[in-house]
Amino acid sequence: MKKAVTIIVDILMFAILLVQMLYVFIGNVAHEFLGIGFFVCLIIHMILKRHWLPGLLKSKGKKLPASMWFFNVVTILLVLSIIVLMLSAMDVSRILLPDVHFLGSPDFHRYMATAVLTLGILHGGLAMRRRSKNKKRFTVILIILTVVGAAIGLFLPPYLNRHFKTVEIEKTSSNTKDTSGVESFSEKPLVVYFTRLGNTDFDEDVDAVSGASLLKMNGKLMGSNELIASMVKDAIDCDVVPITLTGEKYPSSYNDTVSVANTEKNDQARPAIEPIDVSGTNRIILIYPIWWGTIPMPVATFFESADFSGKTIDLIATHGGSGFASSTSDIRKICPGADVREGISIYCEDIPDAQKQVEEYLNSIR
Repeated sequence: MKKAVTIIVDILMFAILLVQMLYVFIGNVAHEFLGIGFFVCLIIHMILKRHWLPGLLKSKGKKLPASMWFFNVVTILLVLSIIVLMLSAMDVSRILLPDVHFLGSPDFHRYMATAVLTLGILHGGLAMRRRSKNKKRFTVILIILTVVGAAIGLFLPPYLNRHFKTVEIEKTSSNTKDTSGVESFSEKPLVVYFTRLGNTDFDEDVDAVSGASLLKMNGKLMGSNELIASMVKDAIDCDVVPITLTGEKYPSSYNDTVSVANTEKNDQARPAIEPIDVSGTNRIILIYPIWWGTIPMPVATFFESADFSGKTIDLIATHGGSGFASSTSDIRKICPGADVREGISIYCEDIPDAQKQVEEYLNSIR
C-alpha cells in the first residue's frame, strides 16, 4: 500500500510540474493552485520517505557505494532546490501572496522549477536504477531523460510564450483624468514610447498570436509599450508620440528581431527615426522595452537627435525579468545634461493589468 501511494504521489508531482510549464495555456490562477498541489504531494512524499534522513545521518563515516553517495547528493540538491522554488513561488505570486516580493524575478522561478524537474527525474531514475537488471542501458536512458527534462524547463515555456500566447484585453477609451486619482502635472509632459508594432514588418497572420511584446486591445493589435502609453494618456493630460523607424524595419520573427537587436547593440547602430520635437516641454516620460540589457538602439537615436539639457526624463521600462538593467545609466551617458529619473519597471506579463501601478507612479512624480 505504501509503495503504491508513493508511486501515485511521485507521478502526480511530475505531472503537475510538467503541466505548470504550460503556463501560457492554463493561466496564472491554475498555475498557483497547482503549485499548492505540488507542495502537498511533496509533503506526503517526505512523510513516506521520512526514514531517509536518519539513515543518511547514521551512514556518516561509513563506506558507501559511489552510486549511493551520488543518489544522496542528488537528493540533497533536490530538497534545497525545492525550498528555493517554494520561496521564489511566494515571490512571484499574484493571487495567493500578492504583497510578497523580495526578488521579483519570474525567470529565476522558472530556472528553479527547471532544476527541480531535472533533479527530480534524476532522483527518481536513480532509485529505479537499483532495481534494474541492465544498469548500463538504464543509465543511458536516465541521462537522456534528464537532459530532456532540463531542455523542457529552459526552452519550452519561453517558446510557448512567444509563439502561442494571446493577450486580449477590453479597455474603455475615455479620458479618466477626473476619476483616476492622478492629480495634474505642473507642466504638460511629452510621452514618448518605442514598441515593435509600427517598427516591424510583420507577417500577415501576426494577429493570430500576440505574446510578450504584442497584444490585442478591443480586438485591435497593439504594442505592449503602446498600451502603457495609453494608460498614461488616460491618467494625465499629455501628448503621446511613438518612436518610428524610417528605414529598414525589424523582422517579423521575434527570434530574428532579437538577433538584429544584438547586432545593433554591438555595433552601436543608430537606426533612422522620424523626427520628434521635444522643444515644447521640459518633462518627458519615456516608455521602452529592455533589449539585451539596455535601451533599443532607435531610442538611442531619439536621445542623440535633440538637446535634452535641463529636461527631466522619467523612465518606464518593460522587461522579461531584468528590471531596468543598464538602461538608466546608458541614457544618462547619452544625455549628460538631463535629469534622468528611474521610474517603474513592468514585467511583460503584468502589462495588461498595470493601470493602477502606472497611476500610482504618476502621482509620485507629478
